[in-house]
Amino acid sequence: MAARRLLGHLVLLAGFTLALVAGCGAEAPPPRSVAPVLPGGHRTVRSNVERADYAGSAACADCHPDVAAAWRESPMHRMTRDARGARVRAPFDGTRWRFHDDAAVLERRGDDLLVRLETAASGTRTYRVTRVIGGRTREDFAGVDVAGGHEETILPISFVYATGALRYKGYSVMVHERSTLRAGPVWSRTCIFCHNTVPEMDRLLGALAPRVRAGAYQGELVDGWLPRERRARIEVADPTGFTRAADRELAKLGGTEARGDATDVARHAVDVVRAGFDGDALIEEGIGCEACHGGSIEHVRDPSIRPSFVPAAPWLRVSHPAAGPAEAINRACARCHQVLFSRYPYTWEGGRRDGTAGGSHIASGEARDMLLGGCAGAMACTTCHDPHAGDAPAAMRALATPAGNATCTRCHGELATPERLRAHAHHDPAGTGGACVACHMPRKNMGLDGTLTRYHRIGSPTDPARVLGDRPLECALCHADRSVRDLVEAMERWWPVRYPRQRLEELYGSLDANVIRATLERGRAHEQAVAIGILGENRTRDAAPLVAKQLGNEYPLVREWARRALDAMGAGAEPAPLAAPAQGATDEEPED
Repeated sequence: MAARRLLGHLVLLAGFTLALVAGCGAEAPPPRSVAPVLPGGHRTVRSNVERADYAGSAACADCHPDVAAAWRESPMHRMTRDARGARVRAPFDGTRWRFHDDAAVLERRGDDLLVRLETAASGTRTYRVTRVIGGRTREDFAGVDVAGGHEETILPISFVYATGALRYKGYSVMVHERSTLRAGPVWSRTCIFCHNTVPEMDRLLGALAPRVRAGAYQGELVDGWLPRERRARIEVADPTGFTRAADRELAKLGGTEARGDATDVARHAVDVVRAGFDGDALIEEGIGCEACHGGSIEHVRDPSIRPSFVPAAPWLRVSHPAAGPAEAINRACARCHQVLFSRYPYTWEGGRRDGTAGGSHIASGEARDMLLGGCAGAMACTTCHDPHAGDAPAAMRALATPAGNATCTRCHGELATPERLRAHAHHDPAGTGGACVACHMPRKNMGLDGTLTRYHRIGSPTDPARVLGDRPLECALCHADRSVRDLVEAMERWWPVRYPRQRLEELYGSLDANVIRATLERGRAHEQAVAIGILGENRTRDAAPLVAKQLGNEYPLVREWARRALDAMGAGAEPAPLAAPAQGATDEEPED
């Protein structure tokens, strides 16, 4: 209860803060030289993005002991851990894991965890594990070469809890077949920002250096993946103050002073951060309180000065497209949950990552998807998710039932009665189809534990972009036995929508085709994975030959989904020949 009361206070605070930052009308207010005063005499922090603004999570524990105790054991807090002394579930007991012609051997020597890579192409190299990354669905590892390496690199193995087995690290996302085991990208240039607590200023640099590509800088904000009308306005209000702040950070990272206008300073700072930020530069290993709440040393010194989810500094001006607490909280979550690095080109709504802003097909993009959806300004991620201790499974299951509809009817009160819900949904209001999330947050994303998870771009299964841009029709996720014609004609009877048949035939081959099976045969890889997941959940054994064809899919992750579905059907099969490694394939993208 104490945690919930605290969260309520912070949500209210975020609303006051965002209202003050966004201001009345289109123009954001000028930077303030003193902290703004909130109702009740409280002020918010004047600055929360520079390194000196951070106090560390330990400073929060005296006043918030219940929250701090829950947080210490949460998966988020333990997102990155020092390998020495960490609780590890992976079998560092001499286990040898084969990959093509190579092998990885996991050993323990005293306090050290070691990974020995035995490869046909490069011989044998041994790495001392320095960091354990993750801990909710799997464990990944970073380490240094014991032969004299100093850079911490991502090791090419993961231990997956759902299967209790090792697999190639990159195969949790959509990457092509790899031919050998080798250590991957440098940890401090790819994973460090999202899995640890860093000064928010270093992340803001990506927005203040306009020509820095998001895929090339891990500090990029979510706005590059949003439509223009949903992007935040982030500006340097005081160039001299910004340059001084940048120089303070660059001095910490061993870089030279910045010169020029604000854009030049930001670009120079990006180069220094990219090259010089490592484990020694962290505010805190793992996700600390201030990774979300912002630097809070002013609050620690004077509790009447409240933290803020909105980035603040005397030299900074920020305004968000929606004025309210939800927008600020969702953007705090989207600092990490945006699927920043990915070479897989396709999104939902028939989009591409380099073009139309479609939603994520895989876990880790939930906050970005939330910002794309219809409730982004009214509902925060924390409305459903416990940000401090991890989600209680029973509570999450309840949200997917009609009992969870109270979350939605806070705003949509006209649908609170069974009669009105029945008229709106055309399903039994007490049944599975009476749950708001069944239709508006369908289960069509690839979860990291091998199960389908909910798509967080809140919308309608009747949206033309979803019906005409995606496979499968979302109604088929529950009605997997129906044809394209059945579902489209039902939607057109129940709601004022019409869909061109020619486009549907292009997607599915025929209006009489079964939606799920046609998706499996004709869809893109992420669409095929959804069809495989549905067929496996329903144990549709007569679809096993279709699923078995995907054992040779070009994406190893889809092959894994096919194997699991066949096991669920009781129709296990030998793997098909693997696809050839992609031409010019490089190390896996650390998008999750």
